[in-house]
Formats: sequence, structure tokens, C-alpha cells
Amino acid sequence: MLEGLRSPASPRAAASTSVAGSSGPAACPPPSPSAPRSPESPVPRRGGVRASVPQKLAETLSSQYGLIVFVAGLLLLLAWAVHAAGVGKSDLLCFLTALMLLQLLWMLWYVGRSSAHRRLFRLKDTHAGAGWLRGSITLFAVITIILGCLKIGYFIGFSECLSATEGVFPVMHAVHTLLQVYFLWGHAKDIIQSFKTLERFGVIHSVFTNLLLWANGVLNESKHQLNEHKERLITLGFGNITTVLDDHTPQCNCTPPTLCTAISHGIYYLYPFNIEYQILASTMLYVLWKNIGRKVDSHQHQKMQFKSDGVTVGAVLGLTALAATIAVVVVYLIHIGRSKTKSESALIMFYLYAITLLMLMGAAGLAGIRIYRIEEKSLDESKNPARKLDSDLLVGTASGSWLISWGSILAILCAEDHPRYTWYNLPYSILVMVEKYIQNLFIIESIHREPEKLSEDIRTLRVVTVCNGKPVASSCLKSGGVAGDVAPRGRDMPPAAKGNVCMREGCGKEEEKQEESSWGGSPSPVRLPRFLQGNAKRKVLRNIAAFLFLCNISLWIPPAFGCRPEYDNGLEEIVFGFEPWIIVVNLAMPFSIFYRMHAAASLFEVYCNI
Repeated sequence: MLEGLRSPASPRAAASTSVAGSSGPAACPPPSPSAPRSPESPVPRRGGVRASVPQKLAETLSSQYGLIVFVAGLLLLLAWAVHAAGVGKSDLLCFLTALMLLQLLWMLWYVGRSSAHRRLFRLKDTHAGAGWLRGSITLFAVITIILGCLKIGYFIGFSECLSATEGVFPVMHAVHTLLQVYFLWGHAKDIIQSFKTLERFGVIHSVFTNLLLWANGVLNESKHQLNEHKERLITLGFGNITTVLDDHTPQCNCTPPTLCTAISHGIYYLYPFNIEYQILASTMLYVLWKNIGRKVDSHQHQKMQFKSDGVTVGAVLGLTALAATIAVVVVYLIHIGRSKTKSESALIMFYLYAITLLMLMGAAGLAGIRIYRIEEKSLDESKNPARKLDSDLLVGTASGSWLISWGSILAILCAEDHPRYTWYNLPYSILVMVEKYIQNLFIIESIHREPEKLSEDIRTLRVVTVCNGKPVASSCLKSGGVAGDVAPRGRDMPPAAKGNVCMREGCGKEEEKQEESSWGGSPSPVRLPRFLQGNAKRKVLRNIAAFLFLCNISLWIPPAFGCRPEYDNGLEEIVFGFEPWIIVVNLAMPFSIFYRMHAAASLFEVYCNI
């Protein structure tokens, strides 16, 4: 009785006992809280708990600072959009320029400090800042710089009646874009462990600066789309809807006029790429902010490898969908607004095309989910900011199109008069919701599935327990690999622990049943069909991922370049009213557009990891 309460013979034995007791389901019960503490056992320090309080406080303070800046910027955007008295575009641009300048100073300080200490070892998050993501943001950044050059040319043409801020803003934005891309290429994976409070404020300032630049681009692009939409409504027979244009064209002549017209039209075709750049930059910076002071997990992210073999079917179907999308968009933009008959035929064509594509995408997603469900495998639940943000963005941005779809369904059900093309809108709206629901399930399960090698290691895991008393179960070593791993440890153990190693392994039928029940498995697990085993399963999943990747790019093109039936069919505006429905579409459409690009990026990662 006294031997059970006695402390081990040496500190080494005490350490062995504590380690073994925490490594799995122990055969011996843990000591009660009322048991006397050994003199050698360490006393928990309160300083470790208190040290995390200032970090949490700094995170809360920095996030509130970012929200205050973001709300102030949104109010300025709203004031300019509704022509508030005393608030002009120059005030908004001055505010955005000041935010970019402050971010530039912080990035220069961070890059300079990192260069001065480049020989020091720095922790990295292997999930953040993937190569394909940095390549995408570089492409969008190049187009954003071209957009800035067009804005500079626009300012030069209308220099007589534009304020100097409209010339300074595109120059500052181009410089900001160049340095930010350089910063993200070199430091997106950093896990900052020094100057953490200051860095939190700097990174969160960068996040909300990019979000405000994104909102500014969305507002400018939405105003242009709204003006075109108002001009088309008359051709569809909705004369009772106001067509007063909300145009901010300068009240002076541009020289030369032909060049100015080309520049003004070209600017709006580049806005979708600028919008994608700003939101991608803000998400990468947000991951950097979440990683400040984080402890790195021991599990390392597998390096993605792009393989193009065995995906002919998915690539051909996806490229066919992409070519059909471009053709549909061109025909739609040519016919919409020309006459009532041509507009209705363009809407019907778009709905038929979209219904077919969404049905194929939903079927492909269901096939992929079915393959995953047949092969039961645990998911990787490691807490990583980049992976969690991917899942949250998929679900959050999908809600934008769900809002529009529900509005269209209610309008169709409640409308008194139903033009012929509106009945195609009903299955289209339903399929938009169902397809995104299925696709989100497929992507999230694909991203969170454990690698093949990790699952095999889990199956061969054996629990080793060191006890002070008698062994509970006899030692059964059937696997040579496991025995070899355990034998050296037994030789290094202290005398007090030798001979008391209890290894649980499936030796008898009773132990096999207990092991199966503990892992939640069944005696006869369902296996994949023969034609889906091994490399064949990977090829099928790669074809599905490649097809969905190209289809999401295809569905990103129509709304990004002006093909928006939610604007042009006119039925929802009669039921809900012109201004309420336009507000809903302008708020939800940017999230719907971003969803397609983010889903394509996630599917590319899925393809490389299969």
C-alpha cells in the first residue's frame, strides 16, 4: 500500500513514469489530486498563463483598430456614392492614399528589419503563401498596375477639371502594389515572434487598407454596371423604372476625345482583376496576422506537385465549358439591350447554358464525395489559420449568391405576370444554391483529408504503458517493426521501470473487438470497387477536380465582365422595387464573383494534393 504512494527511486524514473502515463490510454489509473506531490515534480508557473494575456489583448486592440479604420472608410465611400454634401471624391482618395502611405512605411520597416537579421532562424507556416497563390496575386497585380496607368492617362486627359488627388492616387496605388507583392513573396509564410504588438497593428492596418481598396473598386465597377443596366431596361419594356444615370464624368472636354473614350471603357474591363488582387492580398495578410506568436505544429504540410497525366477527360470537358462560356458571354453582350426580342433570347440562352453546366458540376461533386465516403478515412483537424480561412471563405462568400437566388425564387413565385424567360430562371436559381452546397462539401473534405502515409502510421500505432505495479496485459509482439522500435527504449529505461512495459496489440479475438470499437471501425469495412482502387481512384478524383476548376473559372467570367441576368431580366425589380433589389445585387454580387475565383484556387490545391 505504501509502495503505491512512494515516489520513484530517481528523478529519471519519475520522468519516465510521467511521460509514459501521458502517452495514451494508461493501464494504471493516474494519481489522485489529493496525493502528495513529489519533491522532484515541477510546480506549474503562473507566469506562463499571464504571459499570454498581453498577446490576446494586443490582438483584440489591433482588430478593433482595424475595424474603426474600415468603418470610417466605408462611410466615406457611402457618402461619395450618395453625393453627400461636402464630401467629394478627392476626400475619399486622400483618405485611401494616407492609408497606403502608412502601410508602405510599415512594410519598409519590416523588410529592413528582416534583412538586418536575415541570418537568424525564422519560423514558417508551410500552409500559407503557396507558390500558385503568389503567382496568381502577381498576375492580378500586373493588371492592377496597367489599370493605374490607364487612370493616369485619364487624369492627364481631364486635367483641367480634376483635382490633383486623382492623379496622385493611381501613382501611389501602383507603388503600393509593387512593394506589397514583393512583401508577400518574401514574408507571407512568416510566423512573427518579435515586436508582436507593433506587428499586429501593422498587419491588421494592411488587411483593412486592402479591403477598403477592394470596396472602392467594387463601388466604381458597380456604378458602371448600374448605368449600363438602366439603359437596357427600356428595351425590355420596363418604362416605369427610372433611368437617371449616376455618372461622375468630368464636366470638361478631354483631349484627344477618341483616346479618352477608349481609356474610360478599358478601365472598367480591368476592374475585376483589380478586385481579385485586393481581396487575395487581404486574405494573405490576414493569415500573416493570425500567425503572429503562434506555436508551429509538428505536422508539416506536404509539398504540392502538379501532375497533368491522366486528366484528359476532365481537362477536355472543362475547356469545352470554358469555350462555351466565352461564346455565350459574347453573344449575350451583343444582343442584350438591342431590342426586347433579342434581350429575351439572350437571357434564355444564358439560362440554358448555366443550367446544363451547373448540373454537370453538381454530378461531378457528388461523385467525388461518394468516393470519399466509401473510403472511410479520418480528417485532419489541425488548427491552421490558412486552412480554416479557406473553409470560412467558401461558405461565407457562397451566401452572396444564395441571397440573390432566394430573391429570384420569391420574385418568380410572387409575380403576377411571368415572361417566358423567367421560368428558366427558377431552375437556374435552385441549381446555383445546390451546386455550391455540393462543391463546398467536396472541397472542404478534400482539403482536410489526411495524407495516405499518415493514415497507415495511425493503423500501426501501438500504445506503450509503464506502470509501477504488475503488468495488466501480456506483451505480444507480432510485428517486427514495432518490436524493433520498442526494444531500444526498454534497454534505456531505468531499473525501476524495466520489465513493466505493457503493450496492447490485437492478439486475441476479444482484443481485436475492443480495438475496433475504440477506433469506431466495423469488423468488415466497406472497400472501394476494383476500378476505383489505387491509382485509378486518384485519376478519377483528379479529373473531377480539373473539371470543376475550369468550370469555376468559366462561371467567374460572365458576372465579372457584365453578363448579369440578375440585373437584366427586370422581374425582381418589379416585385421588390428598383432600389431595394439593386442594393441587394450590388452587395451580394462581389461575394459571388469572389467565390468562383476562390473555389478555383482551392480546387487547384485539391488537384495537386490528390
